[in-house]
Amino acid sequence: MQRPMRNLAVALITAAILAGCSSAPEPDPAQTEQWLGRWNGPEGTYLEITGTPADYRLTIADLDGPRRFVGRVQGAKIVFVRDGVVETLSASDGEATGMKWLADKHDCLTVRRGEGYCRD
Repeated sequence: MQRPMRNLAVALITAAILAGCSSAPEPDPAQTEQWLGRWNGPEGTYLEITGTPADYRLTIADLDGPRRFVGRVQGAKIVFVRDGVVETLSASDGEATGMKWLADKHDCLTVRRGEGYCRD
């Protein structure tokens, strides 16, 4: 699938998934707006959040390079779709990331155990 079409498809899937979550907690933009900016992971990886709670733009850079996603607030989390999987970004500490390089950090965001980003 061409990149623009793939991005559109991912955005539509995200919107459909989020629309179907009628029991989802009310958005808490005050929490997630504090997450704007860059968060660092190990070995040059990072997460950058821009935009607004209604339309966050996430750039996640791993060892293969940066990828971009659209996220939406759901409670005190940001939900996005990556490779057809619904992912959730939430506040944590370094220990909760499950990554030894971040274990001593206190202000972090975690996608899942083994994938986290912290502010230095």
